[in-house]
Amino acid sequence: MDLLTANDKIGEYPSSYYAWNSMLLPPFEIAKGELKFDVCIVGAGYTGLSAAIHLAEKGYKVIVLEAQRVGFGASGRNGGQVGTGQRVNQMDLESLVGNDHAHRLWDISLEAVELVKSLSNDMPNCTFQNGIVNASHKKSIVSGEHHYVDHLKKYYNYKKIQKLNKEQLQNIINTEAYFGGSLDTGSGHIDPLNFVLGLAKKAHFAGVKIFEKTRALEILQGSSTVIKTPQSKVTANYVIFACNGYQGAINKKNSNWVMPINNFIVATRQMSEIEQERLIKNNYAVADTKFIVNYFRFSKDRRLLFGGSESYGYKFPKNIEEKVRKPMLNIFPQLKDVKIDFSWGGTLGITMNRMPYFSKVDKNIISASGYSGHGVAMATMGGKLAAMAISGQAEKFDLMAKVPTPKFPGGGSFQKPLLVLAMLWFSLRDKL
Repeated sequence: MDLLTANDKIGEYPSSYYAWNSMLLPPFEIAKGELKFDVCIVGAGYTGLSAAIHLAEKGYKVIVLEAQRVGFGASGRNGGQVGTGQRVNQMDLESLVGNDHAHRLWDISLEAVELVKSLSNDMPNCTFQNGIVNASHKKSIVSGEHHYVDHLKKYYNYKKIQKLNKEQLQNIINTEAYFGGSLDTGSGHIDPLNFVLGLAKKAHFAGVKIFEKTRALEILQGSSTVIKTPQSKVTANYVIFACNGYQGAINKKNSNWVMPINNFIVATRQMSEIEQERLIKNNYAVADTKFIVNYFRFSKDRRLLFGGSESYGYKFPKNIEEKVRKPMLNIFPQLKDVKIDFSWGGTLGITMNRMPYFSKVDKNIISASGYSGHGVAMATMGGKLAAMAISGQAEKFDLMAKVPTPKFPGGGSFQKPLLVLAMLWFSLRDKL
């Protein structure tokens, strides 16, 4: 089964709140004939378009091949949270790669948030909102969360984060489901589809050639690299794979490290300002500490956007609304009668240790993927780092690539059953 068409039609965005609420771009043309560029980028999401913008600024002739529409994948479907740090916390990274490397990864993450802010600054309907609450779903882990706040302040000089006890957290989020946590005002949230559409506009105006409904089918290596599509043949000096969960057969080497999984979001009816403040104050976004994360925030027009639940088959469940309503009501039982106006799913790339997987696939082919649900900031940054690597400044790309990322045992054929077993275990652990 083909992930690109398993749940979606060719050339159409999902029936999401984001697609309904955005000024979608006119379709870009399909690539035809023989084309020659300095750099060919496969995938028009955050990574691919950010890379395209930064390469074009350096004078490279860039082509972007998108199998569906710009922002069709996870970039246009996610929860919109733009978090500081990596997907793995700094204390764990210190144990994994050492203090110096961990500090440099932290600095990259801060740069990533600032990059999203600067790129979105002039985009319509794409205002960056500050603040993410990290909510502890167990009483026993609150002290660990508070210790982490102290650690960031002491060893990273990060002052934009504060501890929350149960009372303080409940003053922000009207729920009995959490026992404390932290508030990070250096993080924030953004409309994800409007952001990726804005990146496409910037790339286009910078001279990047974007093609939609143009699927990369085969890569041929020789004196130069040739990318075959159904109706074209692209010759390029460099190639960037920016497909995340949709790598499929085009980037088989990375399939041992990055696996696609599905995640789901609903959008409620519009609420009043009073209703919004009764649920979440100060327009903060929220992500909890469950392994299978619940994440939620309000849209600009005051709809609760709630994400949760995962699946591991190619097909989305028949009733996404029902699947997501259950964790939503566990947190906000007062919403038992609220109308759901939109529900949708998306496919993202996940790694064994939840860190992004950056790699040099071949001598002139690089890949950045596996953002594991932390992609708004890090995928945008990943594109910039890929562009820097091609232009001879590979230090930060190499820092990301040097993070040890284990393979899925048994290769691609065992990925799914092993991940399903792992997720079932973590799901059970979340409930204990």
